[in-house]
Amino acid sequence: MKYTPELSKKYLAEIVPALMKEFGYKNVMQVPKLKKIVVNQGVGKAIADKKLIEVATTELSNIVGQKAIQTLSRKDISNFKVRKKMPIGVMVTLRRDKMYEFLERLVRVALPRIRDFHGIDSKLDGRGNYTFGITEQIIFPEIEVDKINSILGMNITFVTSAKTDEEGYALLKEFGLPFKKN
Repeated sequence: MKYTPELSKKYLAEIVPALMKEFGYKNVMQVPKLKKIVVNQGVGKAIADKKLIEVATTELSNIVGQKAIQTLSRKDISNFKVRKKMPIGVMVTLRRDKMYEFLERLVRVALPRIRDFHGIDSKLDGRGNYTFGITEQIIFPEIEVDKINSILGMNITFVTSAKTDEEGYALLKEFGLPFKKN
């Protein structure tokens, strides 16, 4: 028997019928779906300390459950002491089961651990995609606070197949993202 994440089952059983009713879709294929989640972490301090990029790679890999890759600079920027092809960040793209598992851990475990948390902003990009930032990686239970030498933030992007912001917002709200009340 093949394992399927809870959010994947919830999408098929509850979210698709709810969105079909809300937006009046005639076909199941019209319902927007979550295509991928991209987690990106800029490590600007890595210019001075090369070990920092390795630490960030292992931490991000532990958080998302998939190997993170290093992102390289595209050009020289003398003001920041950056040379072309220097590692300046780490990123990971999650799809299918790993995407649903990460989303579930994010919504149920990580976001509630943020101090004074009142929800995330509900501003989408105009095409149904959503990006928000987290200032500290220590909200994830996979990170051991004692072993951290620097606090790094990250950006999390949800790429959906929605055509409008309203459809994307409704999809992400159904998945359980805690948006702020306007």
